[in-house]
Amino acid sequence: MTAIPRQVWLPRQFADFAGLPAGLHYSRWDGVSAFPTDPAAVEFYVPPLIQDIGVISKPLTDMTRLRVVQALSSGTDELRSELDRLPRHITLCSARGVNARSTAELALTLILSSLRGIPEFVRAQGDGVWRPAVRASLDGQHVVLVGYGAIGSAVEDLLTPFGCRVTRVARTDRATPRGPVHSVQRLADLVTQADVVVVATPLTPDTRGLIDATVLARMKNGALLVNVSRGAVVDTAALVEEARSGRLRVAVDVTDPDPLPEGHPLWSVPDVLITPHVGAFTHSLWPRLEELIRAQLARFAAGEELVNVVAR
Repeated sequence: MTAIPRQVWLPRQFADFAGLPAGLHYSRWDGVSAFPTDPAAVEFYVPPLIQDIGVISKPLTDMTRLRVVQALSSGTDELRSELDRLPRHITLCSARGVNARSTAELALTLILSSLRGIPEFVRAQGDGVWRPAVRASLDGQHVVLVGYGAIGSAVEDLLTPFGCRVTRVARTDRATPRGPVHSVQRLADLVTQADVVVVATPLTPDTRGLIDATVLARMKNGALLVNVSRGAVVDTAALVEEARSGRLRVAVDVTDPDPLPEGHPLWSVPDVLITPHVGAFTHSLWPRLEELIRAQLARFAAGEELVNVVAR
């Protein structure tokens, strides 16, 4: 009797994938078309690279043989919640580290754009008005990094040439070659002298609403908050109030809700710079994701331990 190949679903964006391990049967799905094969036979699922969790989770209840889900993002909170509803154990892996440099690059872009007043200059250009202004510099500023994983570390890499004083914050105290990482329990005190606070921590039950009204109120007047993690790490209502008062500046790539709906008050608050959750999306993302997926499938086919496991 001929053995039935083990089924793998890949995103259609990777239709030209080469070098995949033998012994597995590969199908592509874009999240819109009909299912390419019977979901009940799928053992390894790489969801489409989209942000709609409703689409990503659509086949999960029918995937009765599913063993592994390989996410294409470092954040997996919504997908993990969907898997927790299923009556079986499934290994969930993230793409941690794949998008770190791209996201850090956008964090630096948001910092420089906000400090140097680029949005205002762009508006003046649209009005055909020459409107010079003196703005803040990043050089020598005190930056607090909230979250010191792959992205936080990559942000510090990019801050180094600017001579910034960096304070690192993560879940627990630890030492690194660059200096100490402080426990998040001290966050409300650590932000008081920061010129810039960069949020790059994963969204978990412990970090949801971490940047709340208390933390925001402790930031000094004129400080800049940058969020490149997940919108729900920050209390949006409190953020709107602080930004409306003119006390804080804000630059975010992620919001709560995400995407930010038309008419939301955050759109119209002065000194707020918003990008539409594009931190990871550069031309370098695709080959890095392909490399990760190829390596994970090789491990899966050989029965080896997977990397970036966030839940079993």
